[in-house]
Amino acid sequence: MNNEILYILLPDYAAHEIVYLSQAIASDEYALKENPKYINKVVAPTMEPVRSIGGFRTLPDYSFETMPDDYAALVLIGGFGWTTPVAGQVVPIVRKAIESGKVVGAICNGASFMAKCGFLNAVKHTGNGLEQMKLWGGSNYTNPDGYIHAQTVSDKNIVTANGSAPLEFAKELLLLLENDTPERIEMYYQFYKQGFCTLFPAQNE
Repeated sequence: MNNEILYILLPDYAAHEIVYLSQAIASDEYALKENPKYINKVVAPTMEPVRSIGGFRTLPDYSFETMPDDYAALVLIGGFGWTTPVAGQVVPIVRKAIESGKVVGAICNGASFMAKCGFLNAVKHTGNGLEQMKLWGGSNYTNPDGYIHAQTVSDKNIVTANGSAPLEFAKELLLLLENDTPERIEMYYQFYKQGFCTLFPAQNE
């Protein structure tokens, strides 16, 4: 199995949704990993830089045409691009990933896109509210009973999350990918969830 994690970024992507996962993949608490289990790679419609909502420009590693067939996980990062025609090019990519049993993550509008394409009809899932899933999904979305009102949901190798849950999203994908021990993944999650000052209160002198 190829050890690359492929992040699909469409124009006007939500940069904050990629941070915790990509950081945990590439580094530990001290520095960049010398021998990471997985490698982060960016996939975009073309090899041209793709712009985030905040104006950052990311240079892709692959275009839709040059991305590899084998990889460890496919991650759909949210943003406004999922409402545009270019998102249609992602449909066969996700379909092939699911049929191949790959780990697939989708956050925010990426999860809504999954509903729109019928990819969530056989799994428990979440997203930016059930009403948005129904609105985007229309007649293709036949699993409202599978919707769970939670920050993130993991089921059958598919992880979904709402746009306020990049940390929870990262945790579930890290566990599914066995990026580290469950204990260390939980430590990573709690460090950013609770914050340094809560976990390490000042000592009275």
